[in-house]
Amino acid sequence: MKRLFKIAILIVIVSILSGCFPGDGRAALDDPAGFFSGIWHGWIAPLSLVIGIFKDNIRVYEMYNTGWWYDLGFYMAIISGFGGISLSRKKMKRKHQD
Repeated sequence: MKRLFKIAILIVIVSILSGCFPGDGRAALDDPAGFFSGIWHGWIAPLSLVIGIFKDNIRVYEMYNTGWWYDLGFYMAIISGFGGISLSRKKMKRKHQD
């Protein structure tokens, strides 16, 4: 039950914060997405990919960005997000083997 509650809270938080999808028209040439937007877009990239199937304007990567800094934030989030899942799985396997 505790795990189900945590998952529900996570879904609610992601739903609230997912209003900042790349390609939704919020970033423009006069206010491009920066480093922290890159981190956020990296974290929600899998969700952006799925929603992008149904909505044409949603992308995984923001076109109007600050360049290198946006890229750095985006890739840091992608690597740390998927790497974190991998590390937690290794820890769980060790616990079950002991």
